[in-house]
Amino acid sequence: MIDTAARFFQEGGFFMYPIAVVLIIGVIVAIERFVYLSAQKMTNRRDFNRLHQLIAKKELKGALNYAQESGTAMATMIGFGLQRLARRQGREEIEYAMEEGLLDVMPRLEKRTQYLATLANIATLLGLLGTIIGLISAFTAVAAADPAEKASLLSQSISVAMNTTAFGLMSAIPLLVVHSLLQTKTNEIVDSFEMAGVKVLNLLSDGAVPKATAAKANASGQMATPAGSLA
Repeated sequence: MIDTAARFFQEGGFFMYPIAVVLIIGVIVAIERFVYLSAQKMTNRRDFNRLHQLIAKKELKGALNYAQESGTAMATMIGFGLQRLARRQGREEIEYAMEEGLLDVMPRLEKRTQYLATLANIATLLGLLGTIIGLISAFTAVAAADPAEKASLLSQSISVAMNTTAFGLMSAIPLLVVHSLLQTKTNEIVDSFEMAGVKVLNLLSDGAVPKATAAKANASGQMATPAGSLA
């Protein structure tokens, strides 16, 4: 099996090497992204559970400190909202702040994943280029060959040239599959952020977020202190 693969690789010509380099880079990117996204999924769930508990207990100052110290994507997004809450801002401002936090962390989640689709296209094109150049060389060699050997030489040369296309496709297809899987994993994490944001907003609205009606109710001009404030 190994001997067959080695012979197949050697018979493909020069372009097998750049395709192999593209494949190796793609595998490294895929492993790094898979490990990173898996770690983010676990740490985000842990931080959401912790912050949810603190907010439910009205320990908003402790929640803000935890979010700032943690530095995970989930903590960063919720921390943006808690900072607005600390300034006595309303639900809409807190929601906008968490959306801003989500936009701030999304590039970290999507980073380098798109490279896999690009590398797959490069591998395919390199395979086709290797085949075209191989065929050009084959026809050039056949033109000067003995007429009795032309058919045999041409079929051999075409077989070797097609190896590059085959190897390019063998590299590109797994990269595209992995790209799709990682993109799905990223979308699941982003969806979990949106769900967490709604849960936190609803939790904060239960007495933590300043109400517009509370300000109107103070005809004397005194500001009502919101329950569970960070002060």
